[in-house]
Amino acid sequence: MDWLWALALGYFLGSIPFGLVLAMAAGKGDIRQIGSGNIGATNVLRTGSKWLAAVTLLLDLGKGYFAVWLVWQFFPLAVPVAAFGAVVGHCFPVWLRFKGGKGVATNAGVSFGLAWPIGLTYAVVWLGVLALTRISSLAGMSSVVAAAVAAAVLGYDQFIPVLGGIAVLVIWLHRANLKRLTQGTEPRVGGKK
Repeated sequence: MDWLWALALGYFLGSIPFGLVLAMAAGKGDIRQIGSGNIGATNVLRTGSKWLAAVTLLLDLGKGYFAVWLVWQFFPLAVPVAAFGAVVGHCFPVWLRFKGGKGVATNAGVSFGLAWPIGLTYAVVWLGVLALTRISSLAGMSSVVAAAVAAAVLGYDQFIPVLGGIAVLVIWLHRANLKRLTQGTEPRVGGKK
């Protein structure tokens, strides 16, 4: 039962569509109708509002962290399940007919919640790859893999399965981005549309 509660709590918190709610509240319309159609910070940035994208990023990160932190308090052995639930909730929110974001920011929060060294590795890789390439999708995919590797290298073996599973999910959700990367047509942050 602890695992079921943890999964449900993680999913519920992860499924809060901050990007969509904030964009609509700011008068930017339904972000599902622009760009990739996703509800994450990268697509919110396509509205032209950097501050709105930044707030979305922080809230999506926060809900991943909070889901893990909350479950630590009540069901510590079920924390990995809550972590997975939070990312799945963001990617497949029931409220939006299971079409959400790609889980990168939420998984950043999850990583910090599981262990700060994993979260720090995630952030350094994410920001580093983004600074070098200005390609959001590449930074996101690199960071989810880095989190799983960090768990193995830093001795957090109990988190390897969940972070590995999340990495596979996030990369699968980026399959269109991967195709554009191989074709050299993936857009860059701040680049021409």
